[in-house]
Amino acid sequence: MTDDPNKPSQPAAGPVQTNTGNDDNTGNGNDGIPAPRITPRRAARISWIWLVPLVAALIGASLLVKSWLETGPVVTIRFQSADGIEVGQTKLRYKDVVVGVVKDIRVSRDRSKVVVKAQLNREGSQYITRKDTRFWVVRPRLGISGVSGLGTLLSGPYIGVDTVRGSEDGPAVYEFIGQEKPPEVANDRSGRRFVLQAADLGSLEIGSPVYYRRIPVGRVIDYQLDESGRTVNIQIFVDAPNDKFVTSESRFWNASGIDFSLSGSGVAIKTGSLASVIAGGIAFATADEEQAKPVPADTVFTLSNSEVQAMADPDGTPFRVDMIFHQSVRGLKVGAPVEFRGLALGKVVDIDLEFNPKEVQFYVLVKTMLYPMRFGDAYDQLSQFEKGADYSGQYLLGPLVQQGMRAQIQPSNLLTGQQLIALDFFPDAPPVKFDSSKMPIVLPTIAGSFDRLQQQISSIVGKIDAVPFAGISNDLQSSLKSLNQLLKGLNGKVSPQAAATLKSAQNALNKVDNMLTQESSTGGNLNNVLRELTAAAKSLRALGDYLQTDPAALVRGRSADKLPTVDRSRQ
Repeated sequence: MTDDPNKPSQPAAGPVQTNTGNDDNTGNGNDGIPAPRITPRRAARISWIWLVPLVAALIGASLLVKSWLETGPVVTIRFQSADGIEVGQTKLRYKDVVVGVVKDIRVSRDRSKVVVKAQLNREGSQYITRKDTRFWVVRPRLGISGVSGLGTLLSGPYIGVDTVRGSEDGPAVYEFIGQEKPPEVANDRSGRRFVLQAADLGSLEIGSPVYYRRIPVGRVIDYQLDESGRTVNIQIFVDAPNDKFVTSESRFWNASGIDFSLSGSGVAIKTGSLASVIAGGIAFATADEEQAKPVPADTVFTLSNSEVQAMADPDGTPFRVDMIFHQSVRGLKVGAPVEFRGLALGKVVDIDLEFNPKEVQFYVLVKTMLYPMRFGDAYDQLSQFEKGADYSGQYLLGPLVQQGMRAQIQPSNLLTGQQLIALDFFPDAPPVKFDSSKMPIVLPTIAGSFDRLQQQISSIVGKIDAVPFAGISNDLQSSLKSLNQLLKGLNGKVSPQAAATLKSAQNALNKVDNMLTQESSTGGNLNNVLRELTAAAKSLRALGDYLQTDPAALVRGRSADKLPTVDRSRQ
């Protein structure tokens, strides 16, 4: 029997009965056994076994729908190397929350980068696919700011994500350039960025601290050369709320290392924290708190080398002054000071050897930078002439040059031989033509005292060379010969006569000595005469004393002697 109801039924299995024609209409056989009645069974429409694959299909479809709903876009990140990145294993994390996984890694066509394709989760993908989103590989790192990424020692490296805050409107971005180092400041960190301009980087590095009153309030986040190549632009980030202390009167200086100074007052040593001594650092302070005003982010400040230099009065915009010297500049180096009566007004920035084809001679061109505000009140009084001038300070030196100001090279250190340029007034200096409108200004010079001494010595040496020493020597030799002959003649003729004369004089003196002895008569008489003269001198002295007491004796003569009277009444 088949399950198809449309097909005729087949007889049941068993012995086949043939109809001999004796069957009647009742359907009974010849043997009286009734014929079987066959009823076909009704086939089932749906089998319950099909429920299993149906349920499995429904579960698979739901998983696919869920996966489709949770799967976000695919982003492409280009790294320098794929070190530590594995397909299906390396996760993308934002604030330590998994936001995606790496799906593919390949080398770029130009073989300069590694292209990493990452599948993002749909939730949160709208703020990750922004223009300023940053990606980097998180590994264990040892830096100035400390050790980071130690958790990857067990879990393995992962790709860190940092995105910007704010509106999520705008076109989505799916191509990014990965960073080799983690950013020093996250985009959602509160604070402000500022730019410091310095002559060189020094010992500063990314991560070097920024101090305010010796308290760390920020750090260095980046640095690069200026477009002109003359300065270094250092970007710092000051955390909120300490960023409010950065004002228009803030002064920044390099607080790296140890500041050692020796002066007449003794030895002074200044040091920052241990971190600033080892890794460098920047400090800032407010010069005038009364005039301090808030400044916006990305304001440009100047980074000084020391606190003293930073807190000093502003020097103003420097202007260039050239000086031409026709003498040796040995000992004059780039960076040497330009002084006016001991006060530094600027510094030397370049020294070049030039040639003048008209005069066919070489000269030294010294380029300097002067700070106008260091001239004090002179700058304030002469600045009125600079109104409308194209070159700052171009009229400042004009009146001073007319009064005899000149530049002169002078020794700075006698031990090391260093030189400096000194500006001073020389009233006796010859007048020169000075063009204050010429840019740059060419300041007239005068030879240094040492050079002038050399010139004077050279002049004296030249005059001495002009003296005919050979002729003088010949004349002197002939004169010495004549004198020698004269002395020989005197020795032969005059000496005997002089000896006889001296002998006669000796005899005369002996005779005089014999005459003056006491044993001789002449000596005795001479003694008597001396005694009489002594007695006469005594008489004259007594006479003088008497006349002094009685001057009238010269006219009347000597008065008679009076005897003393005796009073007899007492007898």
